[in-house]
Amino acid sequence: MTHFNLFLFSILLSLLSPTTKNIERAFLQNDARILSHILSSESHINISLPEPLSFSDQLSRQQAYFLFQQIFQTYATFEFYSSTELPLIPEKQNFILKARWSFKNNKNNNQYVFQIFFYLMKEKAVAGSFSSPPSPQKTETLQNIWKITEIKAEKL
Repeated sequence: MTHFNLFLFSILLSLLSPTTKNIERAFLQNDARILSHILSSESHINISLPEPLSFSDQLSRQQAYFLFQQIFQTYATFEFYSSTELPLIPEKQNFILKARWSFKNNKNNNQYVFQIFFYLMKEKAVAGSFSSPPSPQKTETLQNIWKITEIKAEKL
């Protein structure tokens, strides 16, 4: 039984790890393109950010890309790390990633610290693809991948 649990945990780790690494990389590199690849294309993304960003709305994947592009141009991340443990149930269809995000305003050097939450859900996608849903001509296999459907933050 222990071997089976370790096997399931390793499968889950392999599926979630690239997503969490990409979220961290997007924020640390201030790169909205990386983040856009892991935003849901099946639903709107609910984004709620406190001051100084002061934003709350539901956006499409493209709108969220432009929002974070503007945020990353105005604010530089100097610290971002996740503080959530991986879920232990591989069959789960959702997961909340909790992280600490420290950044500064590029114009006045004011510094801010947020606790930020990413609500991740599994979506069907073509194996090895991070783009749009598969076309009927493709015969590749579908797999579940984690996508961001909600981003919320609170000021610390």
